[in-house]
Amino acid sequence: MPALTMNYCKIWSNLAAMDRLTGMQVAMAIADKGSLTAAAEALELSLPSVVRTLAALERHLGVRLFNRTTRRVSATDEGRLFVERCRSALAAVEEAESVVSSRREKPSGRITVTASELFGRRFVAPAAREFLRAHPAVTIELLLVDRMVNLVEEGIDVAVRIGELADSSLIALPVGEVRRVVCASPECLRRHGTPRHPSELRDYPCVSFGSVTPGPVWPFRDGSRKLSVPVQPRLACNQVDAAIDSCVEGVGAGMFLSYQVASLRHAKALRYILEPFEDEPRPIHIVYPHARLRSAAVRLFAEACGRAVKAARLA
Repeated sequence: MPALTMNYCKIWSNLAAMDRLTGMQVAMAIADKGSLTAAAEALELSLPSVVRTLAALERHLGVRLFNRTTRRVSATDEGRLFVERCRSALAAVEEAESVVSSRREKPSGRITVTASELFGRRFVAPAAREFLRAHPAVTIELLLVDRMVNLVEEGIDVAVRIGELADSSLIALPVGEVRRVVCASPECLRRHGTPRHPSELRDYPCVSFGSVTPGPVWPFRDGSRKLSVPVQPRLACNQVDAAIDSCVEGVGAGMFLSYQVASLRHAKALRYILEPFEDEPRPIHIVYPHARLRSAAVRLFAEACGRAVKAARLA
């Protein structure tokens, strides 16, 4: 066992007079809210109780977890490390409780699920329909939007996220990854040739889709070196289906996330090009807040949705 873990175990074993889980929850709330008052409100505890808990926690640990000023509270290096470990520990405890309780709890109630519009339509909505057939006491609300949704503020139970996760307070289940691919129709490639290097796209007919490529510059990698290639699109579009249709009809080459065009590749309507130069793939996670982990319906749907994504053709 690592020395740091052994030290924490020894410290916690001496905290007979203190609720360990409450101490961990208080530390996490202070770190998340940025003040003792806000942490007390979030936990529905009195401010003196939060102050006493933090003081006892720091006394037993023998380190200062937070620097306090009249305006704000900020975590020390030791505090950030402790809170990070607390998140993992509490998530494991909640998961264990959820797994056990769900064995006797019939999934029921309303689940709110969000995903990007196209991914949700193709993969999440079918998973939701299948889940509803298996669990008649559950209702699902799907929010399919191409924007980043704040799960806590908007009351979302489960989200499918493509890309790196910025919020460490979420439970995240990795379920796959997607590539950023360049594709063109066989007709387009016959007429204009097949580019062998990303630099050849500068003078190649292209179709630009705004939400994947924010400007007329496409990202690639040449070994360990990143490339940014400016393109001159014959057609620029903010709607993915229209952009994909234009590629299929031979207007030009387009850059998309692989799940958006995988079925057309397998149907031979589109061909991937420049695969050795693709940028790093993006991870896919099923995410949900800690506070909603106790619901059997939420946990089971997250698992079912994860299985559906893993089984899908994403590349």
